[in-house]
Amino acid sequence: MAQMITRIFDMSDLSRKQTRFPDAREDLQTTHAVPDTPQTRAPTYRLAFADPDFLCRDELRPVRLQLELLKPEMVLDEKGIESTVVLFGGARIPDPDKKDQARSKTLADLSKYYTEARKFAAICTKASMKNGHRELVVCTGGGPGVMEAGNRGAVDVGGDSISLNIVLPHEQSPNQYATPDLCFNFHYFAVRKMHFLMRAKALAVFPGGFGTMDELFETLTLIQTNRMEPMPILLFGEDFWRKIINWKALAEAGTISFDDLKLFRFVETAEEAWDILQNWEA
Repeated sequence: MAQMITRIFDMSDLSRKQTRFPDAREDLQTTHAVPDTPQTRAPTYRLAFADPDFLCRDELRPVRLQLELLKPEMVLDEKGIESTVVLFGGARIPDPDKKDQARSKTLADLSKYYTEARKFAAICTKASMKNGHRELVVCTGGGPGVMEAGNRGAVDVGGDSISLNIVLPHEQSPNQYATPDLCFNFHYFAVRKMHFLMRAKALAVFPGGFGTMDELFETLTLIQTNRMEPMPILLFGEDFWRKIINWKALAEAGTISFDDLKLFRFVETAEEAWDILQNWEA
């Protein structure tokens, strides 16, 4: 009896049995060849998984969330990517060669961090290429500014990088340096942020706005509350971060502890950040 049960649940047998049924893609192709009739034109006749109107219904939100979680995870697994270095930072920080087009003098001055992001991404990508792009793969939000610099740095040394875009009214296409088959698009901010952290070995956070703050503070919260293992969190630009956030006041007020201020480090250059990453101990 035990042998019979083992055989019934043997995965190789299960896999062979699954091939008895038509592949979903085959059925999808078959539906394209059916006669054009009032019945086949009706929305109810569409295969559920090939019906955009059905998939976009409010009741299908849990399914869409699951799909956004699964798709990048499956692709990155298939590519053998095990860990990443994530670059967060402002979309408005310009390439130094274009800083005369910046919206403000401050943004023009911050263009030096575009250069540092590009250099840091190049350093990380060189290390990643040595292990076949399995470890320390650069990951950005795929947009302009610091995100572009990160993807560009990978291209500078002939490597690949991951881009996690999101559909926005004013920023819908990836930057030109994003690796095409590692470029993903999201509807849900929450799932996108989860993917940023699922494989992260380190975070490099450059000056930015609400989006950068959101990503930084969610990460700090997860580590502070022991919901995620600690990792190097490198804040580029000490003057910027101390001016924008009064870290000491938070600790003195008791809303965070002084030990929480050890969750991140200030850095100025790509080389300094890489040295900390290489010598970091949990």
